[in-house]
Amino acid sequence: MLRSRDSGVSPLAYDDVMADLDSFISGLPKAELHVHHVGSASPRIVAELAARHPDSTVPADAAALADFFTFRDFAHFIEIYLSVVDLVRDPEDVRLLTYEIARDMARQNIRYAELTVTPYSSTSRGIPDRAFLDALEDARRGAESELGVALRWCFDIPGEAGLAAAEETARIAVDVGCEGLVAFGLGGPEMGVPRGQFKPYFDRALAAGLRSVPHAGETTGPQTVWDAVTELRAERIGHGTSAAQDPKLLGHLAEAGIPLEICPTSNVATKAVPSLDEHPLRRIVDAGVLVALGSDDPPMFGTDLNTEYAVAARLLGLDEAGVAALAKNSVAASFMEPAAKAALTAEIDAYLAAWPAAATAPGAPRPATPPAL
Repeated sequence: MLRSRDSGVSPLAYDDVMADLDSFISGLPKAELHVHHVGSASPRIVAELAARHPDSTVPADAAALADFFTFRDFAHFIEIYLSVVDLVRDPEDVRLLTYEIARDMARQNIRYAELTVTPYSSTSRGIPDRAFLDALEDARRGAESELGVALRWCFDIPGEAGLAAAEETARIAVDVGCEGLVAFGLGGPEMGVPRGQFKPYFDRALAAGLRSVPHAGETTGPQTVWDAVTELRAERIGHGTSAAQDPKLLGHLAEAGIPLEICPTSNVATKAVPSLDEHPLRRIVDAGVLVALGSDDPPMFGTDLNTEYAVAARLLGLDEAGVAALAKNSVAASFMEPAAKAALTAEIDAYLAAWPAAATAPGAPRPATPPAL
């Protein structure tokens, strides 16, 4: 149950209320389920990779990346995204990128993340599959032991690359595999990329024990979400915002317990949603659908998970208890082992119970910068 803040808060007190909530969010233990590997490269890391590969079109200047990461539409976003993908050319690049993502997550008190990784983008550029996976796993082990961030992988098909990419992704996931792999997904553009054509590859992954988490219904209508559920046996849906247009679909998602991974800032940045005020998050939540907040490609969209929680709190009118409930949604929707779920849920409950005393304790997190809404 997402508890709302009393709507009687006076306008004069609103800024103080939001500052307190930002501080609460900053220290809140969290899980993140919708965040992309290459798309999480910070400007510093992107600039470093660009300097190592000067033939790239990506600026080797962190300040210039702000303009570079301004998207005209979803197609332009994909174009820019793929130019950053081209910077990851060897296992050392993979390891550096992955570990630095975890470092950024640790700063936000993210304890667990299911990172969407696209192996085909690297293996098709010449990185051997085993070397790619070894670099991921080395970073994963380092992140958990040194930073306290547990990373797991969702290997996704880049839909625009067609069935050859699907075959390669399924081969790496099922025939090669690695310890941290938990899920199988489908990303890239939705327009002109029917979900159903990938059914054999999802069937193969599911038979091997992986979980189904395709993107659907971000830039296309509700039928794409239906297709992901019926054809790909989706257990969670990436984005799925257009489900709000179909009450029957919302009812099915709620009844079947299929969560939506919602990334509000991303949806606006890619023009999938006109504005934050027009975002269908409230309709989705009011329909009883479980929502897991994600940051998608955070540096590219000028956001992070803490900011997404602040955005959702404003859109839903949540107080601290409501925000904590939202954080527990992501834990519940994750593919963590039951004992790990129980432990992180208990940590969230303990943090809420200790608030606001926790805010004044030595070493308490500083308030986050309020997002521009």
